[in-house]
Amino acid sequence: MIKFGTDGWRAVISDEFTFANVRQVAAAVAAYLINHKLDKKPLIVGYDPRFLADRFAEEVVKVMEAAGISCLLTVRDTPTPVVAWEVKDRGACGAIMLTASHNPPQYCGIKFIPDYAGPANEQITSEIEKNLLTPSSFLGHPSPSKMERGRAERRGEVERFEPRERYLEYIKSFVDPSTLKRAKLKVVVDPMYGAGRGYLDKLLEEVGCQIEEIHNYRDVLFGGHNPEPDEANLKELSARVKEDKADLGLALDGDADRFGVVDEAGDCYSPNQVIAMLFDYLVEDKGMRGSVVRSLGTTHMLDAIAKPHNIKVHETPVGFKHIAQIMLKEPVIIGGEESGGLTIAGHIPEKDGILADLLVAEMTAHRKKPLSKIWEDLTKKIGKFEGRRGKVEIPEDKKQSLMEGLKKNPPTEVGGMKVVEARTFDGVKLIFKDGSWLLIRPSGTEPLVRIYSESRDPNVLDKIELYLESLL
Repeated sequence: MIKFGTDGWRAVISDEFTFANVRQVAAAVAAYLINHKLDKKPLIVGYDPRFLADRFAEEVVKVMEAAGISCLLTVRDTPTPVVAWEVKDRGACGAIMLTASHNPPQYCGIKFIPDYAGPANEQITSEIEKNLLTPSSFLGHPSPSKMERGRAERRGEVERFEPRERYLEYIKSFVDPSTLKRAKLKVVVDPMYGAGRGYLDKLLEEVGCQIEEIHNYRDVLFGGHNPEPDEANLKELSARVKEDKADLGLALDGDADRFGVVDEAGDCYSPNQVIAMLFDYLVEDKGMRGSVVRSLGTTHMLDAIAKPHNIKVHETPVGFKHIAQIMLKEPVIIGGEESGGLTIAGHIPEKDGILADLLVAEMTAHRKKPLSKIWEDLTKKIGKFEGRRGKVEIPEDKKQSLMEGLKKNPPTEVGGMKVVEARTFDGVKLIFKDGSWLLIRPSGTEPLVRIYSESRDPNVLDKIELYLESLL
């Protein structure tokens, strides 16, 4: 069954992710656009470098043509944030991106980006899923919709375009090029064989950085592992940074919406650390004002930074679409999630790994300190936070009963520590008296639960792990 998850529909290529199913999803999106009278504006269509992603994109365009919707199709594999920005830049009705982001190479996916240039909310994806149950005239099946039949009588137009230069010029407006040019940073860039090739490297070169690259060509297998910029997959980047005595190592995931950061010593920084450092930098050095938004599994370091500035902190369910909805309503300094996505005020409400990496470079140049020192200074100011995350496989029936039990009767004490609050809007998050917390969240697609915890005291995390062993 085709079902949209936290960020679109993803499945294994040639198993469930087939040309026929892609056409069905495209038709469902077309019906959404037609029903909401958005079909007179063009639709942006992009794709990442995965196997057959370009062909799948062409099938999407054919369906849109038959539905009378004009398309702008990228000339090559293109980052998701660039495709999303093109929606805003060109006043498009939305975009369809063929990508499975950081998932394994055998996966592909479809992400619909509405006209506000951010992830589709649950109301929109629910409507698209309902449209999947209704045959579409432009797929050669009878349809009860007169409006749909009318659109099928005319054909949309298709134009190929290259968005890179316009995007690079735009994204440079978020930093001070002169600061970067004076610093002359030496940076190793790792696009992980993904769509970010020719973006981050070119951008950094234009602002005066000395660049070296690894994994800067298309490989549909992504070097044999997930194109996810976590510590396990950035070992080669870390080694190259140390070998070349570089100032930074910066990475992107398969569709360049997530970031990876390595400091001058080759140490890899978690998304939580990077988001916290950048939030502090945007407030202290750039004087940005507004609120901050984080998903419920993201570090409370953001809360500690926000408190002395009286900055409001919003906590959302997991998924950038929830962060995006708040960013559409009010000024937000930074919105981020622990899985490696962020955006800032003035940009689109979509995560952008290219912008994140660029801001890390500017922060390093502006503060005239190595990244390790910037991190050390922040921990001296707000204290040290330690976070742990993991996952536990559990049969589907037991997973459901576990979560239902925790929601109905959350524990009042864990390892002798009092629970002062239980948040149950996405999994179960327990807040302890000292500010430590534990999140237990079920996977929406696999028989497992994901575990997140954070504390200033490692002993507290050990107590939490003992509780989890007894519970799971």
